[in-house]
Amino acid sequence: MRVSVLASGSKGNAIFVEMDGTRVLIDAGVGVRRVARELGALSVAMESLDAIFITHEHSDHVKGLETILKRTDAPVYTRPGTLRAMTPDDLPEDRLFAIHDSVEIGSLRVSAFDIPHDAADPVGYEITGSRKCTVATDLGFVTDGVRTAMEGADVLVFEANHDLAMLRKGPYPWPLKQRILGNRGHLANNEAGRAIARLRSRPQKIILAHLSETNNRPDVAEETVSQVLAENGVTLPLVVALQDEMVSA
Repeated sequence: MRVSVLASGSKGNAIFVEMDGTRVLIDAGVGVRRVARELGALSVAMESLDAIFITHEHSDHVKGLETILKRTDAPVYTRPGTLRAMTPDDLPEDRLFAIHDSVEIGSLRVSAFDIPHDAADPVGYEITGSRKCTVATDLGFVTDGVRTAMEGADVLVFEANHDLAMLRKGPYPWPLKQRILGNRGHLANNEAGRAIARLRSRPQKIILAHLSETNNRPDVAEETVSQVLAENGVTLPLVVALQDEMVSA
């Protein structure tokens, strides 16, 4: 299995997962040139994608989808509410498919699970074949369903959006701070660490993702999550996903 976060953050998100000969893209929040460049660095042609899965309709997850679809015949899957919210007039309807629970793509099963976020019908994804990858970002909090999807993942791509002190002291207006801190907002570094520590079957590799450029830093996210894990007697390898640089696990 190969998991590469092509881009991660408020400016755009895209994750490439290859397992058992099947290739999928999770989210299309950056442009076709960026996706093609990063996939090219992995010796992967965009035309070889087997499917694209969208977590929700916010622009940092879908703004590149229209141009990407011109370079690949891959079908697009997401929840019905997200399909309605994605301005489908700009997208080829015959390429858009609803996913309710799960779908089989090549040798993989991709399962959608609900996430608490302020979007139409947001989801995370559990990708299973010979191994398992779980993608869970844009979380106001970790529900039982999210925790179940995280259990037993070989690779977990998990949100560590903000440092609480940086957010509270930072330049964002108070209503935006309230949105981020709310139960349909984003997950703080310490909350991410506690959620991972509570897992019964912990992942082999973790990629911390969707970091705020204003209210977080890669070193702060890694240090905070590592410290919370250590306080719970847990040591796990962490990689921090970046906005402008691909990282792999």
